[in-house]
Parts: sequence; structure tokens; C-alpha cells
Amino acid sequence: MSLSDSSCSAKFSNWYNQAMITRRDTLAAAIALLCELGATDAQTRNGTTAQQAPRATGPVFKHDLPNITMEDWEVTVNYVDYLPGRVGQPHHHAGFVLAYVLEGAIVTKISGQEERTHRTGEMFFEPPGSTHEVSSNASTTEPAKLLAMIFAKKGVQLTMPGPA
Repeated sequence: MSLSDSSCSAKFSNWYNQAMITRRDTLAAAIALLCELGATDAQTRNGTTAQQAPRATGPVFKHDLPNITMEDWEVTVNYVDYLPGRVGQPHHHAGFVLAYVLEGAIVTKISGQEERTHRTGEMFFEPPGSTHEVSSNASTTEPAKLLAMIFAKKGVQLTMPGPA
């Protein structure tokens, strides 16, 4: 059977479409799992449990993903600690970033977006090619922490100083 055979071509097309759906489903599941782990971490650090702090149902965050191929990409997940009063320098990332605030409040300004304060349990998105213009702890007395999920091609430098 050759690839030009219509049934083989249809089978390949069906397999390819299922593989793409699986990739997106896997990405969505990974993000959901990371958010759940982040929430659990924040609850543990705050001395609360799910029984003590019931959650609202529904999505924590919803945002369109960039229309890019993710072949040879990986996700790198880091904790980012903000000491009281910390003000970060402008920087940019390879690929795109999803960030989940684990504790405290973090002020962000991403190019093309308004400056905003994100609190514990909230997320924000940095699209490909954007600059993280403002990144600071909203408090001068309390620490803050986020979980940064950087999606980028394998082997590239993930964070670079200055504008994109």
C-alpha cells in the first residue's frame, strides 16, 4: 500500500489529527495539574487544606494559545520568589509563559497589556515576542511567589534581559 492510496492517506490524516488533539489535551492536562500542584503548595505554606478553604468551581484561567507548532518544544517550570519590595528588571522569554501566583501579590506589565496586580490563585499569560516590562512584589513587607511555566523550543535560553 502506498501513501498515495486514498485509504492509507485517510488513515494517516486521521492518526495525525488524533495526535494533534492528544498533544493539546496533554498540554491542557499538564497546565491543570501544575495549577493544582501550585494550589496545594500554597495551601500547605499557608497552613490551610481544601476542607478549610473550599474552592469555587470553574476555570482558574482561560486564554487562547498562540497558533504555533510545538514540535521540539518543552515546558520548563520554575518557582520565582519575590522578596518584600522586589522590583524585577525588564526581560523577555523564548516562547510563551503561563504564570500562577502561589502566594502574595505580584504586579506585572506585559507589552500590549495593562499593568495589573495578580494575587494568590490567579494566572497571567505572556505571549511569544512580548516583554515583561514590570515584575514586582506588590508588598514591601510580605514575600510573594509564582510558578512560571515557560513553553519554548528545546535548548534555547529561556530568559533574556531587556525588550524582545
